[in-house]
Amino acid sequence: MRLAVWLLALALWCVASPCSARVQRFAVLVGNNIGQGDDTPLRYAETDARKVAEVLRDVGGFEPAEIVVLLGENADSVRRTLISVNDRIRAAASLPDTETLLLVYFSGHADARSLRLGRSRLDLSELAQLVRGSAATFRMLILDACRSGALTRVKGGRSVPAFDLTRGGGLRGEGLAFVTASSANEDAQESDELRGSFFTHALVSGLLGAADADRDGSVTLEETYRYAYDATLRSTSRTFAGIQHPSFRFETRGQGSIVLSHVQATSASRAVLSFPPGTGFLVLRDGSDGPVVAEVLADGARDLSLRPGTYFVRGRGADALFEGVVRAEAFSTTRVDPSELDRVEYARLVRKGGGNRQVSQGLEAGLLGRTRLSNSEDPCFGAALGYRLEFQSLSLAFDGSFCRSGFENRALSARTDEYAFSLGVEHTWDISRWAVSLGIGGGMAIHHQSFDTRGNAPARVSASPLAFLSARASYALGRRWFAALELRGESHLLEMQKRATLPSEPTLAEALRAGTAVGAQF
Repeated sequence: MRLAVWLLALALWCVASPCSARVQRFAVLVGNNIGQGDDTPLRYAETDARKVAEVLRDVGGFEPAEIVVLLGENADSVRRTLISVNDRIRAAASLPDTETLLLVYFSGHADARSLRLGRSRLDLSELAQLVRGSAATFRMLILDACRSGALTRVKGGRSVPAFDLTRGGGLRGEGLAFVTASSANEDAQESDELRGSFFTHALVSGLLGAADADRDGSVTLEETYRYAYDATLRSTSRTFAGIQHPSFRFETRGQGSIVLSHVQATSASRAVLSFPPGTGFLVLRDGSDGPVVAEVLADGARDLSLRPGTYFVRGRGADALFEGVVRAEAFSTTRVDPSELDRVEYARLVRKGGGNRQVSQGLEAGLLGRTRLSNSEDPCFGAALGYRLEFQSLSLAFDGSFCRSGFENRALSARTDEYAFSLGVEHTWDISRWAVSLGIGGGMAIHHQSFDTRGNAPARVSASPLAFLSARASYALGRRWFAALELRGESHLLEMQKRATLPSEPTLAEALRAGTAVGAQF
């Protein structure tokens, strides 16, 4: 009897609670690269729509049959599709113990009044009403509206008075959310590096698990928006168009948090990569040149739900870049450990454009040898000190060196001390722990010659300009230290006096210099 009472109570609780309801999810995803008039065609609006469809199907609980993707369609096609989907939602909502969710996403050209779909327009007021008037329990409209630019192309429209998506009548269902990629007076942007828009990239990353701040395995609407907002601000703060502020309005009357996705590895089609706090990571499929899958901010530990396979991860720490290939296995969680990845130090971090560093500095010291010049019969051996500035696209190398050579015959012996100062400009390629550079530069060499003879032969000092081509290879020894080998082909313009009775004359002398050094970056 007591067991029956408990079973009856449990049944009544489930009827009155969400556990009794089946949630049927519907999505209409619209992408259109073509605008109107002088709108420059976009590259990634339609790609973004496909990405959102994929993540909704994989981790959002949307059945493939309930996801409609419209690519390059006109306003009438979008309108008819929304009406048809709303009819299906109305039929589903009439079933007992069934809740429904509608998600509408658009990426393409727009202005503040309408979507610009090729030669046609769809008023935002009409779009908002089609979403607002749906019988779905919860409705969500996401707009990533855009106009084109260059590498980071501006996505937006002509300046006209803004339309307020949130105005209108009351809510017919239990909840409504409007999310836009930018505020009323800003442009949205897309990136060639991400191969998509900044906002949609952040949205997809968040749904895959980057937004799961409490790591409970469920990504809510509030978590998704908060992550997309922060990630979009951070990414666009470095663009020419400037910071982009996503905007929103949520109405979740009578409901708790809306769960949009689940981060789990419970099937053969899903795996989880777990990332530590303190380092932001970019995740690319297959290799370093593959498509960007997701991005994880550095504000806390995060898990990403991904399809099983090989991924290239790149983490940006405060002073180093971490890179490597990881394998995501089905049914399991793989932890990404920065200590097991290749660490890219200081100068390489600058050259890759990672972190907040704009320049890296380095000091080095080593030994050198140079083939003889016209003022000596012997090679020149000595030492060198160097100072380097590493920028993203080039390096500046300052060099000061000393070497000694000489010559001797029956009547005279001479010693030549050379003090040389040079500045070179280099371009560097990073290959694993090696850095290979080619450069060009010039400088000045000061020669001090002293003589030992029975007669009167005072010491002489002369200066000669020099130019050089250089090839250099350095190897990372640890966090700061490196070893380097350098080969330089030099041309010196010397003042040579061939006979004591003749005036000196300029003479071009060629030499080959080789050196090795050990240094540190800071």
